[in-house]
Amino acid sequence: MRAIRRFTVRTVLPGELAALGELVHNLRWSWHPETLDLFADVDPDVWERVGHDPVALLGAVEADRLAELARDRRFLRRLADAADDLQEYMTAPRWYQTLPDAPRAIAYFSPEYGIAAALPQYSGGLGILAGDHLKAASDLGVPILAVGLLYRHGYFTQSLSPEGWQLEHYPSLDPGGLPLTLLREDDGTPARIRLELPGQQNLHAQIWVAQVGRVPLLLLDSDVADNDPAARDVTDRLYGGGTDHRLMQELLLGVGGVRAIRVYCRITGHPEPEVFHTNEGHAGFLGLERIRELTEARLSFDEALEAVRAGTVFTTHTPVPAGIDRFPAEMIARQFGGDNAWPTVPVDRILALGAEPEDGEGHKAIFNMAVMGMRLAQRVNGVSRLHGEVSREMFRGLWPGFDTDEVPIGFITNGVHAPTWVGREIMELAGQEMPALMERAQGWEGIDKISDEDIWAIRGRLRARLVEAARKRLRESWLARGASPAELGWIDDALDPEVLTIGFARRVPSYKRLTLMLSDPERLRSLLLHPERPIQIVIAGKAHPADEGGKKLIQQIVRFADAEDVRHRIVFLPDYDMALAQLLVQGCDVWMNNPLRPLEACGTSGMKAALNGGLNLSVLDGWWDEWYDGTNGWAIPTADGVTDPARRDELEAAGLYELIENEVTDRFYDRVDGAPPRRWLEMVRHTLVSLGPKVLAGRMLRDYVLDLYTPAAKAARALSADDYAQAKSFAAWKLRVARAWPGVRVEHVETSGVGDTPELGATLEVRATIALGELDPGDVAVQVAYGRVGQHDELERPDYADLSLDAVHDDGHAFYTGTVPLNRTGSFGYTVRVVPAHPLMASPAELGLITVPEEPAGMTNGTLR
Repeated sequence: MRAIRRFTVRTVLPGELAALGELVHNLRWSWHPETLDLFADVDPDVWERVGHDPVALLGAVEADRLAELARDRRFLRRLADAADDLQEYMTAPRWYQTLPDAPRAIAYFSPEYGIAAALPQYSGGLGILAGDHLKAASDLGVPILAVGLLYRHGYFTQSLSPEGWQLEHYPSLDPGGLPLTLLREDDGTPARIRLELPGQQNLHAQIWVAQVGRVPLLLLDSDVADNDPAARDVTDRLYGGGTDHRLMQELLLGVGGVRAIRVYCRITGHPEPEVFHTNEGHAGFLGLERIRELTEARLSFDEALEAVRAGTVFTTHTPVPAGIDRFPAEMIARQFGGDNAWPTVPVDRILALGAEPEDGEGHKAIFNMAVMGMRLAQRVNGVSRLHGEVSREMFRGLWPGFDTDEVPIGFITNGVHAPTWVGREIMELAGQEMPALMERAQGWEGIDKISDEDIWAIRGRLRARLVEAARKRLRESWLARGASPAELGWIDDALDPEVLTIGFARRVPSYKRLTLMLSDPERLRSLLLHPERPIQIVIAGKAHPADEGGKKLIQQIVRFADAEDVRHRIVFLPDYDMALAQLLVQGCDVWMNNPLRPLEACGTSGMKAALNGGLNLSVLDGWWDEWYDGTNGWAIPTADGVTDPARRDELEAAGLYELIENEVTDRFYDRVDGAPPRRWLEMVRHTLVSLGPKVLAGRMLRDYVLDLYTPAAKAARALSADDYAQAKSFAAWKLRVARAWPGVRVEHVETSGVGDTPELGATLEVRATIALGELDPGDVAVQVAYGRVGQHDELERPDYADLSLDAVHDDGHAFYTGTVPLNRTGSFGYTVRVVPAHPLMASPAELGLITVPEEPAGMTNGTLR
């Protein structure tokens, strides 16, 4: 018989051990080794049995053992010290508290969070990045208030069939068995939020709170009695269900998330956020809810839009259109129109926010969540320098007329939370200063003081730990696939703690090319079985349950790894999660990554490996394109421009094999008289010194605070002051400029000052006549764009200089002058443009309005001497 309901009965701790419950329910333990040591000593056997899950530990430890600990003075002293340390961590001023004008609070929205394996609410890189964002924010004292959904079945656990096919399982999660607290009203009843649905239905959700160090994470849960069965299942699975289900989840995350923040701040007194950070398009509806709040407070839609945009940051995480959520426009119209319409937020304005640029045939039937997110945010960023470039090209249609370089999408390269991902031995190797070092940018040169022998010994221990854990997981996998224990003796010798170990672990969409290593199976075999310089490969990854192609890739790898001649050298470990990821990035000598360039937005797993003394072997994509310097790892050559996918894979696989065979293994096994490999360790040291300060989540958070959060807070304050006076005037100005813009023209441009043979160092004098129509000179900026000219007279990455207003005539014509320095030789050209100008604009492209000469007026395509 099966139980009709599952729940967790929590242990009642003796009064002397009450602080133990407080430590368990603050997820700081997930990156604080001393607290984990304390949990382990509660009952070492139970600790191992529950997989190092503190909540499960307290549910499984015997009452007699708790009573014994309550009388153990030494344990009680350690418990008191740990509780005091947590209290100081939670309250002491940190880096953020030294900043002037910083936001009083920042709301951070994400559909998934990878905090710890004990809280399985993540599927891949987006969630892990979100978890690291919160942890780094906690360490730096950044007052983030995070919002997500509580999935009762998480993502899925993965196993393999006898044929190597991925199988998915969705175990039920009981919130009572997770490190969560239910948010309650003052009278003890669960706090709730409600969303209105078409057909006079409502979606109710309660709010669970996960305390991530100093950061509260609010997780909305629709599994409440007030909902019908369909509504209860809205938060059943991460990325599960069809389009309707996905829309309900994103409405709950965005609209419901804002309402949950209001409830939480009312109950707890937490400061209301000044900045809202939308982590990918999934939470984009939060902007609509904030507009609704403001329009019901008597602002117009356009005024509310400006106030919301000023305080919103949008981060895009995908370099491919297929990774963006898109809904039929009629679904959105049904949700926000008819009987369910918000009286102050017209449905046509909502649809316009998500409308994709016309494709030439006038199609506007799709509602794009990323497009809406960008239109609702004044500040937009990608997650690496290359991803910023790809995103500007991908979304340039939202800002027609502007060059790709001017599309207002910047970048902040991701980082990783070192205390979560760096092996404890690595931390301790550098002494007591290493934990602090792992979150700052100075002092990394001190790594050179550590001896080769010490570094090599630590790397050996981490590799051996990975081998031991991999054998255990491999045995469990084979047993689950139907093998008998008697035929698995070979697993005792699978992998070798002395062999060069390469890791490859990530989600399994096609563009990440899990099977590139199989392009030439015999050559791979020769590398695995080399008599003097063998390699071994540890592989992990999950395919989306609906991705049959990804599952086939996994099956191909598994079938190769099942072969008797190589199965001791290459293994696929099912159920890739945070715990396995930690083992892999710590234990692998080389981290391999071979996506189709430029389809990897960032790819932070290689950063984690680098911090553990691993070396990257990667295509120049994501963060590696930005920070590879030629000596801190290896760059897999890419066949850019080759249009045949099979031929491209063949060429790039050949480059991968060449690097492993002739450079990677050569350095790893280059040893004299049994000494550590000196050339290899030189690369390890250089990797730590060159990459260590850059790849930290602390660096990333500082960039967000200084470059995005603080400017957004200042803009939001300015627009909300004096009963939103500036929001009202800014919205009115935008409407006036947009209506009058068709009357703006560049009527005449003339130049002088260089003669017939322009020479380097000369100055070109520019005079432009501009018809302003109904606008004033203060509404616009007139600029000259100049620089190198391409084959078709296009300016390549031009520079810009503002022209000065000389005079305005009664007929609306204005005259501008300025100069252009002839500062480069070769083909040179210029043109004049007019763009809107206002102090509250974050970018000249913000309104998407630009006027240039109808003909390339004044274009000079000569050669400078």
